[in-house]
Amino acid sequence: MVFNSAHRGARSLAPENTLAAIQKGFEVGAHLWETDISVTRDGCLVLFHDDTLARTTDALTRFPGRDSYAISDFSLEELRQLDAGSWFVNTDPFGQIKAGTISKDELERFKGEKIPTLEEGLALTVAKEWPVNLEIKTLLGSAVGFPVVDETLKAVKKSGIAPEKVFFSSFDHRLLDEIKEKSPEFIIQALIGDSGEPENNWGNLRYDTYNANQALITPDQLRAIVAKGKSVNLWTVNDPERMKAFIEAGVTTLITDFPQVLKKILE
Repeated sequence: MVFNSAHRGARSLAPENTLAAIQKGFEVGAHLWETDISVTRDGCLVLFHDDTLARTTDALTRFPGRDSYAISDFSLEELRQLDAGSWFVNTDPFGQIKAGTISKDELERFKGEKIPTLEEGLALTVAKEWPVNLEIKTLLGSAVGFPVVDETLKAVKKSGIAPEKVFFSSFDHRLLDEIKEKSPEFIIQALIGDSGEPENNWGNLRYDTYNANQALITPDQLRAIVAKGKSVNLWTVNDPERMKAFIEAGVTTLITDFPQVLKKILE
């Protein structure tokens, strides 16, 4: 079975890493969803991908003249004031508004969407009895040195989500090793092929599961890794033909911005 993972929620249909995107991913039939854990200036865990707030919020106009718009330089209280949804309505990043696949009512609701806390994202996930892939972002700026593994594990365990419904991933493999040491009941997935890297670095293949960059792998290369007994998840696969080729080659999970497209392929 190949699993359909909604990247940052169904981010082609709703503003990424918001509760609305989680909801849309569930509605279109993804098997699980993927999100990113970042740390605020005051040590709160939030669901946010970019290093800075510029692309997906109104931080530049809400807080003009700041020296830094890094999420690690904003408090949770400040983040709560931001609109993390209108940018999606204004830019139509995946052309789905123009295509007519998103209703006017939904677009109105997206305006004013907030950056959720990890606690809020987990609560919605638990309510839907749904699995989630939690990517812990590499700590930058004021977040360096923050005990992100301890705090993340604390939030996950407090949420009541079943351990088998949580997958931890990170490009910082030291964080994964720390998770495995402290809470071996959770599955870890080594992220490889970060932006700018010439190839996926499989290292000595010491992890059971790898989340690899689909742009840096061919179906034949995927077959070779799978033949070594490894599970491979690929990000971010949006082209239907590549979806089909990787499915045939033995991929475990396809992480996609278009879970609604992958759902039809898997039917």
